[in-house]
Amino acid sequence: MSYERFEAPVLSPARVRLALYWQLVRGDRPIGWLLLLWPTWWGLWLAAEGVPPLWTLIVFSAGVWLTRSAGCVINDYADRWLDPHVERTKHRPLATGAVRGREALGVFAALMLVAFALVLTTNRLTVYLSFVGVLLAASYPYLKRYTYLPQVYLGLAFGWGIPMAFAAVTGKVPPLAWLLYVANILWATAYDTWYAMVDREDDLRMGSKSTAILFGDLDLVALGLLYALTFTALALVGRNAGLGLYWWAGLGVAAMLVVHQFVIARDRERDTCFRAFLHNHWVGLAVFAGLALDYALRGVG
Repeated sequence: MSYERFEAPVLSPARVRLALYWQLVRGDRPIGWLLLLWPTWWGLWLAAEGVPPLWTLIVFSAGVWLTRSAGCVINDYADRWLDPHVERTKHRPLATGAVRGREALGVFAALMLVAFALVLTTNRLTVYLSFVGVLLAASYPYLKRYTYLPQVYLGLAFGWGIPMAFAAVTGKVPPLAWLLYVANILWATAYDTWYAMVDREDDLRMGSKSTAILFGDLDLVALGLLYALTFTALALVGRNAGLGLYWWAGLGVAAMLVVHQFVIARDRERDTCFRAFLHNHWVGLAVFAGLALDYALRGVG
């Protein structure tokens, strides 16, 4: 019996670079895109009181992916000094030197230009608000050197699609939008604290700062408070928007999912804290499902 020798295909240099760029923008890890998508869709559905205009939905959904990808690139660029020394991040393209800093900045600029081109198809207020979004996304990664609250700033950046969504749909940013924005800041601070708990030992060794370090042994208590405030804000959103049974059911499911996070991560181990972080995708989905169903089935029956 003879065996043919198998040889792995050799990738061209261009394909190798594209693969590295795909890794750089976390194309293989959609969790960040989803955590940014759900609150943006919350804003769109609330602003439109149901399904938003198709082009607006396309612009914001694509914009979420582009800005999240750009945020990952600038985050890795800012953390070139830190990532090689952190277990979770030491294999990233910038950390290993496979991608140079100048290349990363070029990828960041290209992504933001495409996102801005999409925003230009909306109204003037949305365009103006997009400049704030760029500032938030570009400055966020540098805060961990100077403050223990980069997770709060992440919430500011990740939720900026909410006021932009209201601006695009209604031409204004009402108090309801800012209340939803606050809810998202609280939620993002909570789930990104789970994420920071994964890296806490490495961050302490390297001098990086986070809410996980700030909270210390009271981290689970602080997380409980953050989630409680999140659901309080979301409950106020539902009351002010006149939402019904399906919204409250969605919040109930989301609350049970959060309880599950504390169950699986109560030991504060790296792997379980990371699982709790990932689990927040389902929390965002549950809230959106309740919102979308409430508008879709309003008046039915």
